Amino acid sequence: MNKQLIAFAMLSLCCAAPAFAQEKKEAKELEMDGEFGFIFTTGNTETTSASVGLNVKQELENWSNEYLIKGLYKRDTIESEMGEDIEQTSAQKFFASAQGNFKLANPSYRLFGFASYEDDRFSNFKYQATLAAGWNQKLWDDEKSNFSYSVGPGYAFAEEQSGKSQNGIIVRGALNYGLSLSETARFTQNLSTEIGSDNTKSRSETAVTAQIAGGLSMKLSLKLDHNSDVGENVDKLDTETAVTLVYTFF
Repeated sequence: MNKQLIAFAMLSLCCAAPAFAQEKKEAKELEMDGEFGFIFTTGNTETTSASVGLNVKQELENWSNEYLIKGLYKRDTIESEMGEDIEQTSAQKFFASAQGNFKLANPSYRLFGFASYEDDRFSNFKYQATLAAGWNQKLWDDEKSNFSYSVGPGYAFAEEQSGKSQNGIIVRGALNYGLSLSETARFTQNLSTEIGSDNTKSRSETAVTAQIAGGLSMKLSLKLDHNSDVGENVDKLDTETAVTLVYTFF
């Protein structure tokens, strides 16, 4: 991933921000969505797969906060060379993040603080954690669509499976876009990148959510996780395509 291109895109967004007109919509004080996905297969192929997530948004007078928790687990039954059935875990991943945005005189202009932690058993890293702070701006947020970005310095903590540490200063940028496709369907795109001297970590989630009934919706998503510096025989890019149920608690 081209670091100069990412930095230029972030700078362009910052410079262009005042040109966007804002048409505000009334925001809920608290929103909470739970995401659930389960797959069980038997017969010639035996697999157990589960993905769960919790997304909480809090809108206060001086703060706009967001909390995210996601987990993925997959277990397969395979036949050994001796003809015996062996169960093995093929995916085990946990991710959590929190971001608090302090509103300035213009509530669309904010100062943010961000923290995240990721534990992916089958990646190049035992864990990856990030602390960052900087500038956040809501470019617009109306009934049809919304767009915001964050950019600022931070510090990354990581340990490879080999035991080697990768700690250092980073620049973190994030974009969040949402578009209403109809009264019951919505498209979202969330993108973040953390540029460091040792590794550049990027995450993307593209999703379409359609309401089924009441607070229950179905979500089709494509998630991409990319690390620029990984060990031998380890892929830089991890992808996850999922169909899950989303329940809006309030």
